[in-house]
Parts: sequence; structure tokens; C-alpha cells
Amino acid sequence: MEGVHHPIDRALLDDWQRDFPVTTRPFLTLAEHLGTSESDVITRLRIKIEHGQITRVGATCAPNTISASTLAAVAAPEDRIEEVARIIGAERGVNHSYLREHDWNLWFVATGPDRAHVDAALERIGQRSGLRVLDLRLVRPFKLDLGFSLRRGEWREHMATSPNAAALQPGDRDIVQSLMRGLPIIPHPYKEIANRLNRSETEVMARIKALSDARIISRFGVIVRHRALGWRSNAMVVWDLPHETITTAGPALAAQPGVTLCYERTPVEGVWPYRLYSMFHARSRAEALERLTAAAALPELRDVPHRALFSSRCFKQTGAMVGPERSPA
Repeated sequence: MEGVHHPIDRALLDDWQRDFPVTTRPFLTLAEHLGTSESDVITRLRIKIEHGQITRVGATCAPNTISASTLAAVAAPEDRIEEVARIIGAERGVNHSYLREHDWNLWFVATGPDRAHVDAALERIGQRSGLRVLDLRLVRPFKLDLGFSLRRGEWREHMATSPNAAALQPGDRDIVQSLMRGLPIIPHPYKEIANRLNRSETEVMARIKALSDARIISRFGVIVRHRALGWRSNAMVVWDLPHETITTAGPALAAQPGVTLCYERTPVEGVWPYRLYSMFHARSRAEALERLTAAAALPELRDVPHRALFSSRCFKQTGAMVGPERSPA
């Protein structure tokens, strides 16, 4: 784990990427597990955020349950990459934005409270950049939000499971949006969120637990910046398969070592035929290509046309927009 040498730091970043304590003093709970003090845990996490090794302690959500989202791409001319990346990043609902090795080179995720919000964001980006925007909507996930095991040779296996949208209640969006922004790194973070929302700490914690149990919150914990921690060779690999074949190919691909995300998306006729998407994260390009070769040899994927779009730069990485944000108190 690059730049993370102390065993307490390693444990904080590796063991608490999910199932974060929902207790009145969660950092004290971590401290008791780690054999240190609450103030030490808080200090260490604040330093990791300041140094860019983690983005926040917070939540990720199952797509298109409490909010809407889509993957999108534009083909920016070489001399306009910085300009177009700024246009994309200026949209508050864009939570991930990457430069990748392809003519369609700027890829981003647009999020918002509903599909109309996402559509409006894509429309503004297209108008302001003068470029066509590919809207690649999610059809079905096979593996989402794996998290990163920072101990060599270990991978966390968390396959996509269906969320129970019926568990949603009025006011949940505000709680989730607070977690997307990031849990306050203070002794009583849930009380702080509750105060901002004019709700009780007990109620806020109960709703976080309920949303996690319903898989609407798909992961709650330390969100690491994988590139800063050594996972620098990352490729989005797209596969040209018909919808019916993906039913078997998707789960097989999702189970491969090094595949951290796997899902089916809509193609764009005549422009972008690919339906099956996978993310390969590795410490070197050679390692990523080795894992891709192994995946391509699967019976379900043998001789299937595919492309590997390696990421060369991250422009934006933050929490999704699930509802109107309230200003911090």
C-alpha cells in the first residue's frame, strides 16, 4: 500500500471500506478495534483526506434507486481536452470524470435526483462543448462498488444484489446526500448530520441502518483514492455482445480476478456497439493486460470483440448527487 506504512493506517484504509459503525461515536468504535484512541483515529483519517489518499468516509448507493445516473462520453479534440474537462466538471451532478485512451476520450458519470436532472446536465455539456454526448444507460449490474483490498493478493468479493426500493421513506435523500458529501470527521458525526437536518441522532442512525439493510446504500465506509494508493493501471474494457448472451457472460466476467465493476449498458446504434462493461484495476499495465487476457479466454468471451480503454487522468472523483444539497451548518 503506497505511502501507508503504519499498521493502524493500513487497517483503517483496508478494513473499514464497508460496514462502517453506525454508533453514536463510530470513531471510538474503530479505535477500540485498533487498540488506539478516538482522537488518533480522527487525526489519521483527516490526514489521509488532506493527502488525497481517501476522498471521504461516506456512502455509495445502488444506481437508479434513490437517484438517477448514467455513464457518458465525449470525443474531445486533443487541444480541447482541458477545456471540455472543465465544462464537464462544472456540473455538480458529475461525480466521476476520466481521460481514457480512445477517440471517445472523456468519460464521466452524471448523477441527479431524477432522470430529468441527468438529461439536462448532458444537454448543457453538449451545448457548452459543441460535442456529441454518448448517453450509456445502465441495463443491469453484475458487480458494482467492490472496494479495494490494499493487501496484495486479496480481493473483496461483493457481487451486485437487488436493492429494496420499497424501504425508502421521506427525508432519506437528505441523509444519503450528507453521507455522499462525507461523514464529518468528529466524535459525534451522526449528531452533526441530525442537527443539520433538524432530526434526531437516533432517527438518522436508524435510517442509515435501514437503507444499508435494503442495499439502497450499497457501501458505507472509507472511500479510497485507488490511484494514490498504487492502483494506477486501470482499464474500462467494453465487449460487443448481444443482450441475451450477456446473461451468462456478465456473471462469468464479474467473477474474474481484477474485475472491480461489471454491468450491461445500452449501446448507441452506429456509433458505440458495446453493451458489456468491465473495469480492471491493477498496479501495472502488464498486470491489467494479463488479467484481461485471462478474461478473454473464458468460454463466454472467447473471440468476442472488445476494447481496453486505459485511464490516463482523473479529473473528478466525488460523491453522487441524490437530492438537493443543504449547506453545511
